[in-house]
Amino acid sequence: MNGAEPWVRSVLLLLLLGAYHGINPGMGWLFAVALGMQERRRAAVAWSLVPIALGHALAIAAAIAAAGLLGMLVSPGDLRSIVAGVLFAFGCYRFVRHRHPKGGGMRVGFRDLTVWSCLMATAHGAGLMVLPVLFGLSAGDHPGHSAGTQSLWSASLAVGVHTAAYLAVTALVAAIVYEKVGLAVLRRAWVNMDLVWSGALMLTGLLALVY
Repeated sequence: MNGAEPWVRSVLLLLLLGAYHGINPGMGWLFAVALGMQERRRAAVAWSLVPIALGHALAIAAAIAAAGLLGMLVSPGDLRSIVAGVLFAFGCYRFVRHRHPKGGGMRVGFRDLTVWSCLMATAHGAGLMVLPVLFGLSAGDHPGHSAGTQSLWSASLAVGVHTAAYLAVTALVAAIVYEKVGLAVLRRAWVNMDLVWSGALMLTGLLALVY
């Protein structure tokens, strides 16, 4: 059972991170709701969630792939330290600067929305936050598997589990806001998610050193 504990803990953390990313209005549901209200149909909200989730998954996969390539050049301990340092530095940067990638308006197609979502997730450091959890997930791999199989399995599971949780929460929040609440609630009860996100990035960087 002890050998499975890192794996179970990592999967739970991936689910929680996916849910946390899904709550952030700057990473999907706000755009989906705005698009639905512009077109005055709920189908537009549901349609937009597909490329938004795909773009988010691509950002996560790109970060994992980059870490994998770097891991071929440095030791696991050094890689963990590098990721922790980048997370903390990026959190500090996000704390000072809150600029987001800008698109060309609300008239977007599937490809445009996928690219936008990928850029937003990358700009927020979403993929970086997953990397420390992936280290723990890899620690729980089955010893009978080859290193390549373990890495591929861990990366695929990380992207799949995280994206599923992200999509579920994003869809739930978008549906509630579109059907029941409306965007006016953001003016009455706004939380500065940029500051929260910056703090989360820095905290994740610190925890990455001991996780």
